[in-house]
Amino acid sequence: MASALETKAKEAFIDDHFELALDLYSQAIEQNPKQAELYADRAQANIKLNNLPEAVADANKAIELDPSMSKAYLRKANACMKLEEYQTAKAALDAGAALAPVDSRFPKLIKECEERIAEETGELPMQTSEKVTTNVVPVKEVSSHKGVPDPVTVAAPVKPSYRHEFYQKPEEVVVTIFAKGIPRECVKVDYGEQILSVAIDAPGKDAYHFLPRLFGKIIPDRCRHDVLSTKIEIRLAKAEPIHWTSLEYSREAAVPQRVNVSSVTANQRPAYPSSKPKRDWDKIEAQVKKEEKDEQLDGDAALNKFFRDIYQDADEDARRAMQKSFVESNGTVLSTNWKEVGVKKVEGSPPDGMELKKWEY
Repeated sequence: MASALETKAKEAFIDDHFELALDLYSQAIEQNPKQAELYADRAQANIKLNNLPEAVADANKAIELDPSMSKAYLRKANACMKLEEYQTAKAALDAGAALAPVDSRFPKLIKECEERIAEETGELPMQTSEKVTTNVVPVKEVSSHKGVPDPVTVAAPVKPSYRHEFYQKPEEVVVTIFAKGIPRECVKVDYGEQILSVAIDAPGKDAYHFLPRLFGKIIPDRCRHDVLSTKIEIRLAKAEPIHWTSLEYSREAAVPQRVNVSSVTANQRPAYPSSKPKRDWDKIEAQVKKEEKDEQLDGDAALNKFFRDIYQDADEDARRAMQKSFVESNGTVLSTNWKEVGVKKVEGSPPDGMELKKWEY
């Protein structure tokens, strides 16, 4: 039985009050977070408001809760097609058509997807043997209840719980969400052709959703994520080696420049976007190394540094001689002459006034 909130949401949707319908569906979901129907209907409200990544996330949640709901696949396909993610849309349509073979919308949209995919790949679409019926009345997706909904206070947008940053390499983009101490099972990450969906639902903490439409397309099968003790690291495999000027897509973004992968050396460091003043990390690293080199040490620290410098500058034979002589003499001899050390065992040579003892175990 539909709740009062769900009924009001359907009424608001029918009257084209999509923002109100979205808020009412969200309130209904808070009361019934396991009801797949609510997520599927909220996905449709998000589509009307052009909140396309959110619509895909809602459709995915509805499919997770009820894999047999054909309209959830339809919602996902509609949102993905608007995002020009035709491969993802077609996969959703194929699954939905298998569940609802009499629904004429599926073969019609599948044909449109195939045409779009063919345009992208430069191939001719496959001819389907099924005939699309045009005189079938579409299935109604919302209730027919009419009436003006009661006044509802729309909640202000909630500030994201966790900070995120990204950096990129020629072949991938790495997104870091700074969420500390989150159990792995509380994190769900989904990938589309140009969508990233991250949901964190940890006990005792506010639910977190990050649903950007990405700057460029990715390869979902090659993307992965790791849940670490202090953060969640997401690696997005780029579909093309282009430079992303931002993480999220915007129409105002500059035309991306293709990256020449061969010109990128291993010594180049990824740039982290930040509001803080930029620092020359190469200069800082060089300064630290210089300070370490010029540091005045005494006692054991100076002696250890002396031996370490000798070892670093030595060739392979000298290093072997140092290791062998030091171990065999119980730390009393350190030689760099492999020709001498390599042919015999190095006996211990204790300092004057001291006696070398062998311990029996």
